[in-house]
Amino acid sequence: MVRALVPRHRYEQLAWILALICGVAPLWATQALPLVDLPQHLHLISVLHRLDDASTLYPEIFARRPELTPYLGYYYAVSLLNWLMPLEVANRVFLSAYVAGLPLSLAFLLRSLKRPAWPALLALPFAYGDSFAWGFINYCASLPLALITCGFFVRTIEDAPKRRAWAIALAASLVAVLLFHVQAFAWLGVALPFLLLTTPAPEGRHWRARVPALVGVMPGVILFVLWIGLRVGQPQEIAPGQPWRSWGPMLSKENLGWKSLEQNVGEFISAPRLPDGSVQISETNFPILAGMVPDGSDQRAVRLVFLIALGAMLFGLWRALGSAVLGFKSGKSLVAGIQGLFRLPQQEGPIARWRIVGLAALAVTLYLALPFDIRGYMYYLNTRYAHLVAALLVCSVPALPELWSRRLVYVAAATALVLMGPLRTAFQAFDLESRALTELAKSAGPKPKVMGLVYATGSRAVTHPLYLHAGCVVARERGGLTNFSFALTPHSPLMYRGTPPPTFPSEWRPDQMQWNEQGSHYDHFVLRGVRPEQVFGPRLQSELYVAAQSGDFFLVRKR
Repeated sequence: MVRALVPRHRYEQLAWILALICGVAPLWATQALPLVDLPQHLHLISVLHRLDDASTLYPEIFARRPELTPYLGYYYAVSLLNWLMPLEVANRVFLSAYVAGLPLSLAFLLRSLKRPAWPALLALPFAYGDSFAWGFINYCASLPLALITCGFFVRTIEDAPKRRAWAIALAASLVAVLLFHVQAFAWLGVALPFLLLTTPAPEGRHWRARVPALVGVMPGVILFVLWIGLRVGQPQEIAPGQPWRSWGPMLSKENLGWKSLEQNVGEFISAPRLPDGSVQISETNFPILAGMVPDGSDQRAVRLVFLIALGAMLFGLWRALGSAVLGFKSGKSLVAGIQGLFRLPQQEGPIARWRIVGLAALAVTLYLALPFDIRGYMYYLNTRYAHLVAALLVCSVPALPELWSRRLVYVAAATALVLMGPLRTAFQAFDLESRALTELAKSAGPKPKVMGLVYATGSRAVTHPLYLHAGCVVARERGGLTNFSFALTPHSPLMYRGTPPPTFPSEWRPDQMQWNEQGSHYDHFVLRGVRPEQVFGPRLQSELYVAAQSGDFFLVRKR
């Protein structure tokens, strides 16, 4: 695949391969990966894979959801890999395909737009960052698929001899995007019409040249309409102020949570100011694009990527202005010379050469204009687009001459080395820290009903509340259930057979647990950040006992 998307020169191919290896290396430096939602995902994948296993609680409690759900792609892909390898290894294989797939899919899109592919390597650090750290794996994995879909769409219009093959690939990829995450599909909802209007066809502007592309998107569009109709048509419980519930009608002001423009910009790029009011450029941070490492060392790769992109932009501008001045002296239009900034080796129309910039602008618009939450339906909405914005922005640099494009492959590949070191070190530190939790699971009984009471969710090794779903680790290891599960949500391919086990309103508030209403339904309790006697009091001497302590974790069991 690398050979098909990157330059054919041997050393450039080697630079690409080494960069991709460095990009995925942090995933293979550890057994446990520091993603907040990963324990939830792995538990449900284990349920999906062992749904008929009588040695677990799974066949008694869970069932496949008999409807289309956007998370099918990730869960079923890893479950399929799980037949060939252990679950954690299967998950790392999948994540490796995502991390390497982001720059490769961008390279494919750039090639489809007849642009040099080297800027795609600059996007490698954006595979990590905030969305990855939260464990939004379904959304992250949908991004390479969305970029490939754009490439297929362009080629279906431009490559007349192979239109049928490209249209089939387009149909398959668009359906795949929807089966992973609807947010990437939403970006395609504006990106594909933009490409339809700006991509030239060999036959000129005749509409028939675009029919195969339109036919190619129809399966995905029909599937989306069916899904959104079923999703919106379901009754939604309105409970103002409660987590994971609608606070009003779907698009009402009560139900939409917004971030201000200043907050969105500040999360994307933040430069500290010195006492005299000047901006300290060298300490510029990108909170959403990096920030997994507590000391901020993973910010270095992102800073370097934007500096390289800025340098390429300024160099392209300098060359274009120089050509414009020379052209003006020889009697050519100065405006025509400046327009050469984004001119490609293959001459295209003045609009087509700006398509990559237009795709980036559409992503920026979604990032700034959409709400942060549509309560009860979609959470963390606009912020996730930051990674797509960054990847498309660095790929919008001018198309430089071939010689410079070949040299910049090595410069872009070097960013992967800067990225690998801090992430690998932080991931290894988290792995050592989290082993306490897996040790705790050895003291659990078979088929446990596990309640997570995690008062201290943070890690000393990596940022984000990584132990929020710690109870899922014990439940998965021993084939049990947990008090908070994504099986409760309609985007999961699994559901409860009957009434879900009772739990407190939010996993963030274990202090709201009521023993008679919720706690008594469970036989295992995973605690962190509080001592068992503070939670259970006299019950520790009668109904319960401390079965194990490992590091900061306690396992309490019923007698």
